[in-house]
Amino acid sequence: MVRKIVAIALVTGSLMVSACNTVEGAGKDVKSAGQAIEKTAN
Repeated sequence: MVRKIVAIALVTGSLMVSACNTVEGAGKDVKSAGQAIEKTAN
């Protein structure tokens, strides 16, 4: 029982970390796209 709980916690933790990196990467992509549009507008 304890092993199952630990395994679930590890899987959940790793998914949360990878999701956080994905969101951060998407934010950087949106930021760079916005900067490119701003340069074109100027």
